[in-house]
Amino acid sequence: MKQTKILTLEQLAEECKKLKKQGKTIAQCHGCFDLLHPGHIKHFQAAKDKADIVVVTLTPDRFVNKGPGRPVFTEQLRMESIAAIQAVDYVALNHWPTAVETIKMIKPNYYVKGQDYKDREKDLTKGIYDEEAAVKAVGGELLFTEEITFSSSHLINSHFNPHGSRTQDFVAGLKKKYNADYILNEIEKLNKLKVMVIGDTIIDEYHYCAPLGKSSKSPTISSIYMREEVYAGGVLAVANHLEQFAGEVKLVTCLGKQNLQDKVIKKNLSPGVDSKFFERADGPTNTKRRYLDKYMNIKLFEVTFMNDHYIDEKLEAEIISYLKKELPKYDMVLVTDFGHGFITPNIIKFIEAAGKYVAVNAQTNSNNYGYNYITKYKKVDYISIDEKELRLPFGDNYGDVESLIKQLKKVTKAEKIQITLGQEGSVWHEKNKFYHAPAVARSVKDSVGAGDAVLSFTTLGAYQGMPPEVASFVGNCVGALAVEIIGNAHPVYKKDLVRFVQHFLK
Repeated sequence: MKQTKILTLEQLAEECKKLKKQGKTIAQCHGCFDLLHPGHIKHFQAAKDKADIVVVTLTPDRFVNKGPGRPVFTEQLRMESIAAIQAVDYVALNHWPTAVETIKMIKPNYYVKGQDYKDREKDLTKGIYDEEAAVKAVGGELLFTEEITFSSSHLINSHFNPHGSRTQDFVAGLKKKYNADYILNEIEKLNKLKVMVIGDTIIDEYHYCAPLGKSSKSPTISSIYMREEVYAGGVLAVANHLEQFAGEVKLVTCLGKQNLQDKVIKKNLSPGVDSKFFERADGPTNTKRRYLDKYMNIKLFEVTFMNDHYIDEKLEAEIISYLKKELPKYDMVLVTDFGHGFITPNIIKFIEAAGKYVAVNAQTNSNNYGYNYITKYKKVDYISIDEKELRLPFGDNYGDVESLIKQLKKVTKAEKIQITLGQEGSVWHEKNKFYHAPAVARSVKDSVGAGDAVLSFTTLGAYQGMPPEVASFVGNCVGALAVEIIGNAHPVYKKDLVRFVQHFLK
């Protein structure tokens, strides 16, 4: 293999410019190519039959969203493998999630895709339309090869499956009952729903430091400040997740006049979310400032800025009056109760009596530990909490989860309950039956907000009547994608979930 085949994207663009001046035609192939197989080789050979020079651009590891454990092979190994193929002249690593900007740089005569993309509607990301526009803009042509096809995802799932037997058995059973098209259609149908989400706003600040060591004069760990990042958490993150799947999202929340954080919210809240902000005068907008080791991404400690007393009666009455007018416009209401003073007993009482489908998460965190139990809700339809939030109100640290779920149903009247169990996956209760789904995450960058992502999707699935096995499994897929995101930097995108599910079920 000639190492000169592997170039930077900038070097490749310059080389293609020189070759075109010499009268050579360029064909560009682009993709992940995680597991090279005969179909890929035939694809490159077909491109070589059309052009003088074949260049292959690869999706970087960080942009490969094809399911758990992907890519199997690193970007360097993938480049070296493709460079070893005789039909390929040059290989480069892309800088972006799609090939659009790369096409503009290389300006190929032909942009060559496999026959799977010929039916453009089957492209989950719809990126083929943008790529076609890009190649036409540089004077090139989009071509499709008609060679033998294989599925890399199917081969990887069959021979390089990163999951244990429990997960593999679950997926095999799921595939016998529901094919990928059915599940993807269930996800797509969620876009007809209109949901109001009400709850506490939280601003998550991540301050990255480099620990220097113990101070010489005190038992204090000294650190040097490096940088900071600010994200929209709490109900804002839930609204952003919902906006990816539901047809219409209305956000109702409360900010603090002492520090509104309105610029942060405007920057981080999806423009597709319709919002109503109330303001309390006796505190700031809830802000959680985390100090982390920059290199290990480990939290050193946290400082919270908030007034977690209940809002005053005047503001409470104003909010209830607003809900009376607006709530009838929506199919359902999702309450994200972080226990920071916004969701009062009277607001709960009004929502439960409003006659709408009610989904709830009452979260336990370091600020409300022991004071924000899910059992304060007495008439709801769906609950999604974690195992600790199930155990705390019943004071039972070791009891059987299924028995505790039955107790919770008696208190809350919830017809559907999901309990997330961390690495053990989740359990879903509906119509006196229990459905266990395995966890599918393979790595965790940041667990903050993962439960909110699961809550957002499963709430819609529960309302729609999605089969429990499907709702809980896809919810766990959402969670797996969420733990790859630092601090709610962005929501779990629908396109990523669709791709994740499709490749998982191949």
